[in-house]
Amino acid sequence: MALYVQVQNNEVKQCWDTVPPAGVGNDGWKNAVEVRPAITAHRQGYTAHTFDLATDPVQIVYATYNIEVADRKNGMKANASFGFQQEMQKQMNDPTAYDPAKLQAAKDAVAPKIAAIEAATSHDDLDALM
Repeated sequence: MALYVQVQNNEVKQCWDTVPPAGVGNDGWKNAVEVRPAITAHRQGYTAHTFDLATDPVQIVYATYNIEVADRKNGMKANASFGFQQEMQKQMNDPTAYDPAKLQAAKDAVAPKIAAIEAATSHDDLDALM
């Protein structure tokens, strides 16, 4: 995808993914590219970007951060609980649909998933659960 930045007073004022009306080279508009280092899925993420105005095209540069095991576990537990939450919400929205057996079954289905996630101590353990 083509990107364009408008630079004024050595500062980025705008970033567009469509050709600016004034065209590149006018009113401070320059071509830009994103620079994203490779990351390890589920173990790293991207930080906010910075602009390298000294390059042509301007580089939109991302750094990375490491996802802590505890943070990843929290996300996985939320995902594992989704089915239960969906069933509970369905029953809350329509009280005539209240079925304690269905709700208990949904809750029982979540418990072993949560226990396995809680028992994990490393990213490798969590990867094995996916």
